[in-house]
Amino acid sequence: MPRLSSSSVGANVPSIDFILLACVCALVALGLVMICSASMDYASERYGDALFQARRHLVYIVIACVASVIAFKVPLSLWEKSGPYLLIASFVILILILIPGFGRTANGATRWLALGPFTLQGSEVAKLGVIVYLGNYLVRQHDLVRSHWLGFVNPLLIMSGLVVLLLLEPDFGAVVVLSGAALGMLFLGGARIAEFLFSSVVIAVVGFFVVSSSDYRMQRLYAYLDPWADQFGEGYQLTQSLIAFGRGDWFGLGLGNSIQKLFYLPEAHTDFIFAIMAEELGFVGCLMALFIYVVFIGRVLLIARKAESMGRAFGAYVAYGVALVFSAQLIINVSVNIGLLPTKGLTLPFLSYGGSSLLVSCILVALIMRIHRELMYEEADTSVKKYGVRGTRDLLTDLQSTAKRSRRAAGGMHA
Repeated sequence: MPRLSSSSVGANVPSIDFILLACVCALVALGLVMICSASMDYASERYGDALFQARRHLVYIVIACVASVIAFKVPLSLWEKSGPYLLIASFVILILILIPGFGRTANGATRWLALGPFTLQGSEVAKLGVIVYLGNYLVRQHDLVRSHWLGFVNPLLIMSGLVVLLLLEPDFGAVVVLSGAALGMLFLGGARIAEFLFSSVVIAVVGFFVVSSSDYRMQRLYAYLDPWADQFGEGYQLTQSLIAFGRGDWFGLGLGNSIQKLFYLPEAHTDFIFAIMAEELGFVGCLMALFIYVVFIGRVLLIARKAESMGRAFGAYVAYGVALVFSAQLIINVSVNIGLLPTKGLTLPFLSYGGSSLLVSCILVALIMRIHRELMYEEADTSVKKYGVRGTRDLLTDLQSTAKRSRRAAGGMHA
């Protein structure tokens, strides 16, 4: 009987989570359609080409796909070693953005690094850097994090440097997302409850002073509390977003039939694309999009749990961090659109127009795919050592059956 080698195991193990991939493809496709619809009049007025933004976003999709394939090919061990370097790169980019001549300003904020015809948003790179660095840190300093307050404070001190740079841009929304993800990863890494609660209170107090010390942030807060009191001033964007939700009703006005995108709702194809979706596809269409997000985040959490159960701590922490970042962005963006949170410039992952957000989001998904692949390979290799050829053949048969069911489910989701 032929011997089952490692290479033959790798050739037969399903290394792609097809449900996760289907969710991402569905969201990216939906985002392209909605960007095309929401930006046509804006692009026609500003650039003389109704499809300018759609074509540009299509280029971003191609770049993101190429970057994702490259990221997927990188072994997890190399990702783990690159954590400190990615964090340093995040600091360098954020510092360059604040230097005149390097940063690009839009809507009163300098958040982008100019790279010829393209721009790179520093906060997006920082998400990748923070997640990978903290995953590396929690593996290296596992015992210190669980036993001593220094293990909890040290990464927060490093994070405070990023927070200062982001506030100087300013980008308060990115600060909230990164801080929440960092605290969540440290908590899952074993930080003690007392330290976690104390740091949460400190961050909340600092956040209060940051908001109260800025006039434009206080104006946004007042507009959030009663947008209709100044519906043509500070409350304009929120009231127009709420009007879009009201017009959409249950099933929407139909794709392309939005009125609010006709220069009524600012940033219709970026931060407030969910409102345009609500107007054109209705409450039902929004629920379907949110369902895809829930399935996507659920799959990431399942991969994180599997990595944890198999003793792959770095993969588990990174997957948890990715789930936290996507969850925070989804909750904040949707809440801003429906008036549950003050207006913030934060994109909706995979749907909003923006090359940096799409690029980093796809790289994070590729990283999750890589974690899943290595877990499947390790599981098959362990089976060969433990059960031999016959038992492993049975396992591969089960895995291939599962993969086929996932493909069918993915096909149903696309349909």
